[in-house]
Amino acid sequence: MSEIKDIKENDFEEEVLKEKLPVLVDFWAEWCAPCRRIEPILKALSEEFHEKVKICRLNVDENFSKATEFGIRSIPTLFFFKDGKVVDRVIGVVPRKELRERLIKLI
Repeated sequence: MSEIKDIKENDFEEEVLKEKLPVLVDFWAEWCAPCRRIEPILKALSEEFHEKVKICRLNVDENFSKATEFGIRSIPTLFFFKDGKVVDRVIGVVPRKELRERLIKLI
């Protein structure tokens, strides 16, 4: 069973930029209703893409400088990384099908 991994600024480089697998990072916050709506979608995708894609989330309230570095102005914002580089981005809640298609392109 795969889970969404909570990450912080101090482990971002190791968990995302140096990761061998493609990584989806969800920039979110506790108070954000759309963030809570997308969470079950991300959990389902983490099950489906287990060992193919790593799915993480970074709380923007607790990791403000990383959110600023990536220009996060609206949440949820999802960044897709491959080989340590941003290759795609989605802002807001989107259907599982669309996220699934984007993950397939990553692998």
